[in-house]
Amino acid sequence: MTPLPITIEKLRKTFGDFVALDDVSLRILPGEFLTLLGPSGSGKTTLLMAIAGFTRPETGRIVIGDRDVTRLAPNKRNIGIVFQNYALFPHMSVRENVEYPLKLRKLSSGDVRDRAMAALERVKLGAFADRDIAALSGGQRQRVALARAIVYEPRIMLMDEPLSALDKNLREHMQFEIRRLHDDLGITTVYVTHDQREALTMSDRIAVMSAGKIQQIDAPKEIYHHPRSAFVAEFMGEANVLDGAHCRGLDGQALQPSRKLMVRAETFHLDRAACGAEGLSLSGKIAAIAFRGENWLIQLTLASGQEVMLSIPSSRSEGCDNLKPGDEVTAYADARHVHEMAREAA
Repeated sequence: MTPLPITIEKLRKTFGDFVALDDVSLRILPGEFLTLLGPSGSGKTTLLMAIAGFTRPETGRIVIGDRDVTRLAPNKRNIGIVFQNYALFPHMSVRENVEYPLKLRKLSSGDVRDRAMAALERVKLGAFADRDIAALSGGQRQRVALARAIVYEPRIMLMDEPLSALDKNLREHMQFEIRRLHDDLGITTVYVTHDQREALTMSDRIAVMSAGKIQQIDAPKEIYHHPRSAFVAEFMGEANVLDGAHCRGLDGQALQPSRKLMVRAETFHLDRAACGAEGLSLSGKIAAIAFRGENWLIQLTLASGQEVMLSIPSSRSEGCDNLKPGDEVTAYADARHVHEMAREAA
């Protein structure tokens, strides 16, 4: 089964006065796992539903492989879809749920059963074929939804926040399971989430969306360490966007006020000796401090009034036990963890 590319060209979709997609263009590579990431209202689900065919854009094109599907009905696109609520039929057994899309395609009863069981074996639910949906856990229901989506061997899979209803541990386990399934099937996957860690864990590339536009599309490490704007920096984890005027170099010299810098909260040290020869330092008063197990979270207020978040790992948190609100501290960041952004991108 050869995976297909997806080409999006200048899609625009409005709902009344609200612009959900604002001339969005991107190319999703064959076999790629691409995540659409952004806050509520950013346009990520609208874009996914446009690819699926459930939302029709006012302008622009959607091309799957070499076929323009912009006006094509959803059931003609040969796309597997997993929805947020799984959309399973409670009156059917696990196997009957998976067989349903094959029956709609008028396959023989033998083929229907064989392919449904093969799909269930892929998601490790073969032994659950005759169970009622109500008897399954959240994670098992999610696997049934996956099996139903892959049973007719689509070359493209769309997923709309499929893990949002699961608890943290199961959610993290299923992230690896979904990625494994994607790799085993050799399909193109477009995945929607608002969870930054989920996107970083699963994706080949991440498209960060806001206000109906793609703000940045890149590999996870590039998105995290080299954001192109303050929005992307602050949406992807605990980031501090700083003016050079609020910082000093590790040599004690003032930095250029025109510089706009991004430093991740977890890259700060409270010990100057832990950094190299170059980098920056920030001094301020502790506004709040909390122990979170794997780290100490410190809210630092600079003389300018700006608040900076420090996340000091427990493995290098000597002295944090003795800190309290009102204490003056200096935080240090090595140059390799200081990313400079274009000022006009903020």
